[in-house]
Amino acid sequence: MATLRLEIVTAERMVYSEDISEVVAWGVEGQLGILPHHAPLMTMLQSGDLLIKKDNEVEYLAISGGFLEVRPDKVIILADACERAEELNVERAEESKRRAEETLKAGPLGGDAAAAEAALRRSLVRLKTAEKRRHKTRGTV
Repeated sequence: MATLRLEIVTAERMVYSEDISEVVAWGVEGQLGILPHHAPLMTMLQSGDLLIKKDNEVEYLAISGGFLEVRPDKVIILADACERAEELNVERAEESKRRAEETLKAGPLGGDAAAAEAALRRSLVRLKTAEKRRHKTRGTV
């Protein structure tokens, strides 16, 4: 089976560097799937769950924006933030979601709406990714 190298890098660390069979990410115009021998491509990424297939196994990561580049030999993702599903702290994500929702409900005097919306998106992505991992471990995906 053909594979391609996937490298995911944030400002803090190398999150992922392995040979895979497929990656599915959220680009600015929607979801896109990358398989071996994909045409060269560069796009911005939205916050979302990243699906990685390797040896008939599926792994999910939560990503908060960045860039994706497809080269002939590999895919490089430069992410604003990226966490593996097993690294996610669900309680912290739920608390962040609650705080962001409260800020947004408070209206213009409640604080920075743009920052609250971004925090809400990040926490929702984390919760969605954690939920997919829970379903996977139960065998219900």
